[in-house]
Amino acid sequence: MATAKLDDLLKNKVKLEKNALTVLQKRYLKKDENENIIENPEDLFFRVACNIAKADINYDKNADINAVVKEFYLAMSNLDFLPNSPTLMNAGRHLQQLSACFVLPIEDSMDSIFETLKNTALIHKSGGGTGFSFSKLRPNKDVVKTTCGVSSGPVSFMHVFNSATEAIKQGGTRRGANMGMLRIDHPDILEFISSKDKNDSLNNFNISVAITKEFMGALEANKDYNLYNPRNGEVSGVLNARAIFDRIVEQSWKNGEPGVVFIDSINDKNPTPEVGKIESTNPCGEQPLLPYESCNLGSINLGHFVKDKDVDWKRLEKVIKAAVHFLDNVIDMNNYPIEKIAEVTRSNRKIGLGVMGWADMLLSLGIAYGSQESLNLAEKLMGFIQNKSHHFSQELAIKRGAFANFDNSIYSEGNLIRNATTTTIAPTGTIGIIASASGGIEPIFAIVYKRAQCLDNEEMYEVNPYFEKLAKEKGFYSEELMDKIAQKGSIQDFNEIPEDIRKIFVTSHDISPESHVKMQAVFQKFTDNAVSKTVNFPNNATKEDVKKVYILSYKMGCKGVTVYRDGSRETQVLNIANKKEGELSAKGTNPPRIRPNRTVGFTFLMHTGCGKMYVTVNEDDNGVCEVFTQLGKSGGCTSSQAEAISRLISLALRSGIDQQAIIKQIKGIRCPSPTLAEGGAILSCADAVAKALEAYNKEKMSPDLFMQKALHNSGTNKERQYSFDPDANVSGACPQCPECGEMLTFAEGCVVCRECGYSKCF
Repeated sequence: MATAKLDDLLKNKVKLEKNALTVLQKRYLKKDENENIIENPEDLFFRVACNIAKADINYDKNADINAVVKEFYLAMSNLDFLPNSPTLMNAGRHLQQLSACFVLPIEDSMDSIFETLKNTALIHKSGGGTGFSFSKLRPNKDVVKTTCGVSSGPVSFMHVFNSATEAIKQGGTRRGANMGMLRIDHPDILEFISSKDKNDSLNNFNISVAITKEFMGALEANKDYNLYNPRNGEVSGVLNARAIFDRIVEQSWKNGEPGVVFIDSINDKNPTPEVGKIESTNPCGEQPLLPYESCNLGSINLGHFVKDKDVDWKRLEKVIKAAVHFLDNVIDMNNYPIEKIAEVTRSNRKIGLGVMGWADMLLSLGIAYGSQESLNLAEKLMGFIQNKSHHFSQELAIKRGAFANFDNSIYSEGNLIRNATTTTIAPTGTIGIIASASGGIEPIFAIVYKRAQCLDNEEMYEVNPYFEKLAKEKGFYSEELMDKIAQKGSIQDFNEIPEDIRKIFVTSHDISPESHVKMQAVFQKFTDNAVSKTVNFPNNATKEDVKKVYILSYKMGCKGVTVYRDGSRETQVLNIANKKEGELSAKGTNPPRIRPNRTVGFTFLMHTGCGKMYVTVNEDDNGVCEVFTQLGKSGGCTSSQAEAISRLISLALRSGIDQQAIIKQIKGIRCPSPTLAEGGAILSCADAVAKALEAYNKEKMSPDLFMQKALHNSGTNKERQYSFDPDANVSGACPQCPECGEMLTFAEGCVVCRECGYSKCF
């Protein structure tokens, strides 16, 4: 297809940041059977453009395909617009599965449950994520007439789906993700709300409670509301609305789940109500879909549309037109994993055009995120995108016809339209890295943070490029200042930074939760589908604070809301907080005491991500005096590091430093290979040593309790072995990327590594 004219396009190299190129090489660029990369970024965008442009021939045999290829290629290679990851990965390749979002039905029968499980496996294998409502399943202990037994309930089947997802790695590039939803009026709602109370449960699911208008009315009036048995639709009990709402709030305050989705509000805006009711969303909540429906998404990089301190509306309109054309073509070029999905998707032709780089645009314009000025611009901007996307969809309908389920009475403008929906605000984890753009409509998380360099054990600063440029222009940039900012993430307390700059460069934790909701609501006002966004809370936020956000989001017209209180999970996703200096201090300056010839202690077997570690803790007449470790083959890098840790601990112990201070320093240190243990997660070799010291203290305080776990006791030296369970790996959130070791960020219902592109739904 490439003519000499198109070949000239490929001579212009795509301008990519280092992290963007790393992500493309690791996850997107085509590889041969030996995992050697056989295309460059220009080839990738050209491959995708050529493949998606072919759909034009379906509607016009004489279409100028070269012109369409050029339009699509320039939009992507300039990083002005990028489609969702499956399209970039698979278009023009054997798999050709291009959608990211699917919703599958689950009816109240074993046939339906396991048919859906099979279809889920096919979707995950092809690179998609799935959403389900488990609301039609009869409750736990309900009657099953065919077997004269009782049902195990929806939550039990969620665990089945979770296990299946764990076993499937999507196409070698994306891991499975699910949304599990249950209506607030289901009899098992209490069990569902607490189903992710522990961070190691249902790790392949985001969960959300589907809130109804009936419930919200009862909540406001402080009344009871009805529970309905889905088997027969009859009232099966009542619960107090405020008590249940408080339970939801408590769990969300505790660890961010469940989220809430206002299911009746979603169906009020359902563009095809005659086709069916919307029961669930995709994994991150931004795409409500009918059963067996899919949607393909794409995002415009707003940071590229600032010109002369204003939005470049003319160029933005041009890219919106190209994006709508592109996404509509994707529907035709898609190789759907299930025929029923192809049928429903092509009948409604939903597309989801969204944005990334919103925070970048605000910084370029000198507007503070969360200010009234930012809300006004958001309303104008998203109104423009929605209006233009509808207009261009109508133009396509004139040429290609309206979507098959089009109902003229639903659309007040009375015009045909090609796509049932055109706009969605989706998470932009990996495509945001490729475009070097801030995520979706989120604010920036930190102005400066430190990134460890694993190879040379040094640290470097990641500085927001807009801030770095201004700091150098204004003359207040220094490595010392960057180090201070990196400890806090925010610049609001630094008086040496001009006030006008502090006002503009606000982070997610500088912005009030109410302002987060207001921003989401403004974008939702002009979004056909829904908005993926996280409302960030400081660690000291109260449950009442969370409650207010839920109520506010409902009243302001949001279709759902996700909250995250900093540090609320057992393993923090991205930690900026400064470790206090001086927590470890020696008692005086006396030299360490001499080790006696004979010591007494225990040996503990700790299973770490680096293998079995034997930790020996010994004491003399004055208490614990030394720690020895044995890990792997002597002379290896990991072994040498473990030996260094134990020698320094031994030196500190014999120098009179408090044992608890040592434990506090090394406990919780994380590496890329954590392991789940019977007594909790072993996050690193250093963490294993700390927990061995804690186990030793438990032995001294409560020998009987400790002996329940002791595997054997031999010799006069009281050698004992304390074994953590090595059979389970931590699959939940980790503060470091399991693939490259860098920090993960939490936003839009996902964790994502800005270094290598690893992502996982929370």
